[in-house]
Amino acid sequence: MQWWSAKLVRIAGITLRVEGELPRGGERAVMIAANHVSWLDIFAVSAAWPTRFVAKSEIRDWPAAGWIAERAGTLFIRRERRRDAARMNDSVSAALQRRDCVGIFPEGTTSEGHALLKFHTSLFEASVANGAHVHPVAIRYEHHDGRLAREVAYVGELSFMQSMRRVLALRGVVVHVIFGPVVDCSAVRDRREAAQRTRAAIASLLGLSPEDNPPGTPGGPPAAPR
Repeated sequence: MQWWSAKLVRIAGITLRVEGELPRGGERAVMIAANHVSWLDIFAVSAAWPTRFVAKSEIRDWPAAGWIAERAGTLFIRRERRRDAARMNDSVSAALQRRDCVGIFPEGTTSEGHALLKFHTSLFEASVANGAHVHPVAIRYEHHDGRLAREVAYVGELSFMQSMRRVLALRGVVVHVIFGPVVDCSAVRDRREAAQRTRAAIASLLGLSPEDNPPGTPGGPPAAPR
């Protein structure tokens, strides 16, 4: 899984840079919580550390990326089915108990990477129930001069194929996968505190204020008309 993920990132023309302290496998239940920018995020993180991500079921249909994600043990959720959330929570708990590293994107959708959306606390339920170590991870795509590579973001009305062509046309982009200090979920009150502490850590790694929200999100300024 790690080899295939790293290869896909290289094929996309992206250079991977991993920073911070990686998880220690086997000692505790481990979860990775990251901000979400692109369809490449799953593979950038998995190239740094083998991770089973919770992801939408549509990913299965993506060329190449879907094949790798499925064989990497991705936990697919059907977001249109409310009952699937309970099944997914059980699946994540079972994976954590097996000491698999489980990855989540608490924002629930992508942004351009310039701010953080509101975190969905329900995704932290299994980490609290299992006393997991949650590793906050910041993902940032940059051009060679340090500018944010917004072209990598999988946002708006872009189809997967359009996004992939846009990424393949880029040159000199680096993805920074930055591991922050662990949030010990055996020492938090509930899933809300776990989410708040994780979000604050990711915001710090990205150089943002924890209150930063992009336009059109809860707590943020109104969205500009399109």
